[in-house]
Amino acid sequence: MELEKLINNDIKQAMLAKDKETLEALRAIKAALLLEKTGKDVSSGEIPETVELKMLQKLVKQRRESAQIYVTQGRQDLADQELFQAKIIEKYLPAQMSEEDIKAIIVDIIARVGAKEPKDLGKVMGPASKELAGKADNKTISAIIKTLLEG
Repeated sequence: MELEKLINNDIKQAMLAKDKETLEALRAIKAALLLEKTGKDVSSGEIPETVELKMLQKLVKQRRESAQIYVTQGRQDLADQELFQAKIIEKYLPAQMSEEDIKAIIVDIIARVGAKEPKDLGKVMGPASKELAGKADNKTISAIIKTLLEG
């Protein structure tokens, strides 16, 4: 719920500053929050923090993927717009962990679950995703797990 209040305040500030690009990104977050409020994970009208984090990560991922598509199609102007929105949305996510920190946590998880080979990726991925939620994206987590289990 704090995220929603923060977004609403930031929307007001962006409107007063007549900052259309920032306003567009903030309205996308607000729209996603409203959709989440009506979702199955929300019964009391308040969105759990874990759901908020996943939603914000999804929005950033969508913007980055769109930007890549625009670049391949030669539309740098649209790619820049998507990357700008991703940067605005990222401000509401917790700071991302460094690869070394992620690796240390994953090594600990591998030891806990007893994973030894690449086919044990699933055993490690579940607990790692939960523990690193909002602090690292699953693509990075998966890549680190693969390298640790193969080596």
